[in-house]
Formats: sequence, structure tokens, C-alpha cells
Amino acid sequence: MARAIMLQGTGSDVGKTVLVAGLCRLAANRGLAVRPFKPQNMSNNAAVADDGGEIGRAQWLQSLAARTPSSVHMNPVLLKPQSENGSQIIVQGRVFGQAKGRDYQRLKPQLLGAVLESFEKVAAGADLVIVEGAGSPAEINLRAGDIANMGFATRAGVPVVLVGDIDRGGVIASLVGTHAILDDGDRAMIAGYIINKFRGDISLFDDGIRAIEGFTGWPCFGVVPWLQGAGRLPAEDSVVLERLAKGRAGALKIAVPVLSRIANFDDLDPLRAEPDVELVFVRSGERLPADASLVILPGSKSTISDLADFRAEGWDRDLHMHVRRGGRVIGICGGYQMLGRTVHDPLGIEGGTLETPGLALLDVETEMAPEKTVRNSHARSTEYDVPLAGYQIHLGITHGPDCDRPSAIVDGVPDGALSADGRIMGTYLHGLFGSDAYRARLLQSFGLSGERRNYRESVEQALDEIAGELERYLDPRWLAGLLG
Repeated sequence: MARAIMLQGTGSDVGKTVLVAGLCRLAANRGLAVRPFKPQNMSNNAAVADDGGEIGRAQWLQSLAARTPSSVHMNPVLLKPQSENGSQIIVQGRVFGQAKGRDYQRLKPQLLGAVLESFEKVAAGADLVIVEGAGSPAEINLRAGDIANMGFATRAGVPVVLVGDIDRGGVIASLVGTHAILDDGDRAMIAGYIINKFRGDISLFDDGIRAIEGFTGWPCFGVVPWLQGAGRLPAEDSVVLERLAKGRAGALKIAVPVLSRIANFDDLDPLRAEPDVELVFVRSGERLPADASLVILPGSKSTISDLADFRAEGWDRDLHMHVRRGGRVIGICGGYQMLGRTVHDPLGIEGGTLETPGLALLDVETEMAPEKTVRNSHARSTEYDVPLAGYQIHLGITHGPDCDRPSAIVDGVPDGALSADGRIMGTYLHGLFGSDAYRARLLQSFGLSGERRNYRESVEQALDEIAGELERYLDPRWLAGLLG
């Protein structure tokens, strides 16, 4: 059986995802066969694994860091929120069903078998498995039936390293408090802790380390500074959107309305990395900026509900004004569906609304269907005649006159639609902005130089930088035991 360690957090968004990715790259750089694993993830940022099926985008990134093909078994349970209290449940890459929060709590014990099975598959043939928890083990109200944190760790016998985020404050209390409220069995699983996101002189926290050890007896495995490379990695959690509300000034302003059920928003990361692009995330209560040259409607986990919210914000009026001023629009997946004349849902797949008018910027209609399209794809842009590579995760079939002008040929089949004047484009292909040639041609069409940058290479470089930082700041004796 492979060695394994599990990173759990004192709360959400403490940086576990990046630390796991960095440790995976560090282990891979030392020649180890390392695999990431996350028993349960909640995210509408999904990826298509190399063996087919959906996993969290974070586990796809971590597999890239580990230099190993991604697998649905790296994230056996994926929850994709569809409403304020309900989610679609993906088990080992396939749709398992839907459940509201309380119903899911009752369902979790049934999923533990799949989680443990997937862990065994991931561990087979590996030297090391680095596991990421979800939320915090301190949420003892959720401990019964838990499969994401201590419930998994105790069943699989995987030791735990707690991660505390010092940037948000209260890190000593969060670590000591976690120690205080865990029961003896769970507390015994914790081997030590890591302080993450430190700014400034790390030696200033020496007294903090002594205090934590005095209260808990846990050793500190390192104080990790704020990792600059993390900002160049694909976004995984919608929490990051709060920090991306305002883009930096640039020659080209691109506006992105932040939908309530926004999905796969890491599609936008390659544009955000462009120095001449100002990517503006427009939040509830704000207007679409009048000086934007391009508006991108991103993916959505619930097209009909997000259409209603889009109108409630007045963004439909803003978007039509944008088009009348000569602006351009790109819709991806759910955003593409919104651009059409009508969205039909005769089976009530998304809820009780069986039909809703779209934004009528493309002469197409969409009908929701129960079978989900999930696949990695190779494509070619019909606009710029350049190759594309991406993936599709969607429900629904879109058809209409504007589909006679497809935006791409995907796996040999026409996909998407273009308006007659070419200013409105829709596609089901996620990841098209990550295609360097397409992104360069798109920027050139707005008068920018469109220098061709290798986005994938920048992600690889960021992972190597993070691995180097972890090697520098984590306890070398602990690393030797983990990676030896």
C-alpha cells in the first residue's frame, strides 16, 4: 500500500488545494509516483478526467502537478450546487442523483464504500498519495457519516496534517480550538500542522509555534509564506471570485457577469493572465461596464435560474445596449444557451420552469435533455482556423439557423453558433481561451498585438515555483519522512 498523508484545514479556503498541488509536484520532481485524492469535493468547476467522467477541477490540476493522468477515482464524490440548498451528486465520474443538504447527510454513509474503493485504486502502484480534506474537521456537527475529513482518515488509516490560514487571523485559536473539540480518536490522527499564507518575517511567529505546541502537543511542520505562484494557477473555488471583482487596468476591457450558479469560471484564467486585458467580474448590484469591448457569459449549473437572475439584475438591458454600441459577446455552455431565443425544459430537469425566453442575441433554441455530455474534445475554430482543445460538460441540445454558422468543429461535428455579423458567438466547448493560438487571434481582432503566450507552460512554471517554496519552508525532517 502506498504511503499517504491527508491535509485538512481549520476552515475552508485555507490553501489546501495549492499545498496538495505543490507537494505533488515536489514529490514528482523527486521521481516518486505520487497521486492526489479528495474523497468529497463541492464545486461547479469540474473537469473531464482522462478516463472519462467528471472530477473537481482542483484534482485535475493536482494530477497535472503529479505528472500523472487524471482519474475519476481521484475525486470519487463531487457535489455540484444547483440551488441554495441542493446539489447534483457525481459518484466516480457519473451522475448519481440529486439531494438537498439534509438528505445528503443521510446519504453519505452509503457513499463511503465508493470513496474507499477509489482510494485503493488511486493508491495501487503509487509511492505516495496526498489527500485533501474538505471544509474542516472542527465541524463536529457533520462528523456522523463523514466521508470528507476524519471519517475518511480514520477508516483509511491516513495520518492528518492540519493547515491553518494565518492571513485571515486567529490561526492560534483555530488550531487550539480544533484540538479542543475533536474526540480522542480523531485527535490521535493528527500528526502535526502547517501555518499557511504568512506575510513578513516568519521568525515573528516563533512564539506562536511554542504556544500552539503548549496547548496541543502538535509539532509544526512549517510556516509557508504567501505563495505568489498560486495566483497563476486555475481558479478552483468560487470564493476566489470575491478577490477578482476588479481587474487591473488594461487595453482591452472584458466584462463577466458573475451568475449565481456560475460554473467552470477557470475558463477565464488565461485571459486574466494577459497583461493587456482588464477582466472585470461584475457582481450583483453592479452594472455591466459601458466601456467593455467584450462581454463573456460563462457556464452555469442552472441556466434557467441564472437567466432569471440575469434579468433581475438588469444585465439583459445592459447587454443589449452593449451590442447596439458595437460590442461583442461570447457565451460558453450555459452562457451560450442564454444567448438563444428560448430555453425549453419539458422534463423539469432544472426545476419547475418548463420554458423561458432567452436573450435573443442568437437565433437558436435549447432543449434540456436528461443525458449529460461529458468528454474531452479536440476542435478547430471556424472563426480563426486555429486548433482548440477543451472539454464539454453540459445538458441540452441547441439548434437553430445560427447553428448553420458553427463557431467550431468539435470532434468532427459542428458546435456552437455565430450571428450573421459575427459579433455574437456561442459554444459548448470549455477551455477555448486556454488554446494559445485562439486567444492570440481573439486579442488581435480587438487591435492588440496578440503575442502568442504559452498558458500551459506558465501553469507548469507556477507549480515548480510552489514546489520549490514548499521545499524551502517545510520542515526538512518531515519532508524526508514523507518523500524518502
